[in-house]
Amino acid sequence: MNDRAGRRRARRLAIGTAVVLALAGMNGPWLYRFGTEKYHQYTINKPEYKAANGKWEIIEFPEEYRQNTIHAALLRTGKVLLVAGSGNNQDNFDAKRFDTRIWDPVKGTIKKVPTPSDLFCTGHTQLANGNLLIAGGTKRYEKLKGDVTKAGGLMIVHNENPDKPITLPAGTKFTGKENGKTFVSKDPVLVPRAKKVFDKATGKFLRNDPGLGRIYVEAQKRGKKFETGTQDNYRVHGLSGADAKNTYGIAQKLALDKKDFQGIRDAFEFDPVAEKYIKVDPMKEARWYPTLTTLSDGKILSVSGLDDIGQLVPGKNEVFDPKTKKWTYTGKVRQFPTYPALFLMQNGKIFYSGSNAGYGPDNIGREPGVWDVDTNKFTKIPGLSDPKLMETSGTVLLPPAQDEKYMVIGGGGVGESQQSSEKTRIVDLKKPDPRFVDGPSLDKGTRYPNASVLPDDSVLISGGSEDYRGRGDSNIFEARLYDAEKNELKRVADPLVGRNYHSGSILLPDGRVMVFGSDSLYADKANTKPGKFEQRIEIYTPPYLYGDADRPSLSGGPQTIERGGTGTFTSSDASKVKKVRLIRPSAATHVTDVDQRSIALDFKASGDKLTVTVPENRNLVQAGWYMLFVTDAQGTPSKAQWVKVP
Repeated sequence: MNDRAGRRRARRLAIGTAVVLALAGMNGPWLYRFGTEKYHQYTINKPEYKAANGKWEIIEFPEEYRQNTIHAALLRTGKVLLVAGSGNNQDNFDAKRFDTRIWDPVKGTIKKVPTPSDLFCTGHTQLANGNLLIAGGTKRYEKLKGDVTKAGGLMIVHNENPDKPITLPAGTKFTGKENGKTFVSKDPVLVPRAKKVFDKATGKFLRNDPGLGRIYVEAQKRGKKFETGTQDNYRVHGLSGADAKNTYGIAQKLALDKKDFQGIRDAFEFDPVAEKYIKVDPMKEARWYPTLTTLSDGKILSVSGLDDIGQLVPGKNEVFDPKTKKWTYTGKVRQFPTYPALFLMQNGKIFYSGSNAGYGPDNIGREPGVWDVDTNKFTKIPGLSDPKLMETSGTVLLPPAQDEKYMVIGGGGVGESQQSSEKTRIVDLKKPDPRFVDGPSLDKGTRYPNASVLPDDSVLISGGSEDYRGRGDSNIFEARLYDAEKNELKRVADPLVGRNYHSGSILLPDGRVMVFGSDSLYADKANTKPGKFEQRIEIYTPPYLYGDADRPSLSGGPQTIERGGTGTFTSSDASKVKKVRLIRPSAATHVTDVDQRSIALDFKASGDKLTVTVPENRNLVQAGWYMLFVTDAQGTPSKAQWVKVP
């Protein structure tokens, strides 16, 4: 490559005005640091090394723009939405300091965006109109045992009246009939009417099944003496007549135990052009750690999360209609742990890989399978290795999406377990009786692995930690490229920053990968020094951008292509194009990204024109905006063109 071409490539790979610091650190596979740091830097910056392994660089925002990024999504403008909410910081939460940033990776500009609610640990997904749907977040931070001063917990309110529901306002008092202790509700609760049950054969009335409402209550005063030890029935204050007779509470132990996070019902669309949040109808259920997944009809499924009491939502799933901006229940009950990895299949059903980010019983909703949301039928998929170590694992739809093969990467034991898995597991859902088989193993047991699909059909797998939230200085400074066709992992340049809990990765339109977040519990091997949230963003430039050949050009063409339709683009390298991929932009959090998928497009080259055809299956090609990449025989991708599929 001549000097002029080299300068052109350098300009293309630069990130403009962004402050990029290539810091010292382990940055090469199998490279033991003999000699000086200077020699190490010389080695990893050699052109032949970067062409084989790629390179990592750190983006250091100006101090006033730094935040604890929990969520990130690529917008159709090419900018990246970075959401912290309160950023896992109780002081921010108490002060209602909720943060969002928009970062332009080309210009290097950063903009603060007003954030209407605490969108810490929310759910999100790309919508057909190019907006990002965001739902859920934080109502209350957890309180550990020892920090809880008032006994409290879940009160189930029963309504035995079949003729009308009843609403109890915040501040309603409940007094135990046996223990005589009084507890106060923190929020209002709507208790539905009782359901009349009839004998199916005779039509004879059998009974009323009471309507149930869930509410968090706590003691009026502080102290251990206000705890209860057993279940009791509770009289509801402020009611009279038939309401007093038909309405009562039942609670188990109300104690000074740990109180988990509580969720909110708030939902918004983020408009990437106006760069602001737009409030939509709130969800039926409050959710903290929910997953949002697009269904076959374009509606959005919201699943799991901790509710406004701090308990796992009891399998009450709901859908958002982008046309009406309203939520409705699915009418069927199915429970999953929080942030379950749920993907729309080409047959319209939902694949659950078993990956999840945490909260939930260890024996409910953890087995992988195929879920028919309409009928609620769930077909389990066998063969998963390390099935007890799926929490904090990552799942990726391998490219191309038409093959319908998924990889589950690493994972750990439920809760704060020290166990982790080095396994990768692959399932081919096109087989008549799909089952998991092991793929190539990682070097170490890995929780929180990040995975991003690249335009050349490889997958970047990076980071993670061996122990829960990086305990014991267990962050893994390694990265690999997975070749889906060869089923091989190749070690590449090592990241400069450790990544564990609250991290994620996103493919950018220029073919690089952005990695964000990390929230270690401790900063030392002895677990004595508190950890600090990792605010630096890191960029990985894959090997395909360091080869001798220039990138294929791609320009012009329609902005919208119908399913089954074609679009013609201009490329001086049209005859050299070997693959065309339509890649859905990511929306990532907690190493969960159910949006990303890379779809192979048929194409024809004629002179400097390239005509591409979009597949017809709406479950494969969901409505929305995509990045269109072309790659040459060496796997070098063009820069992306944005295309909308209506």
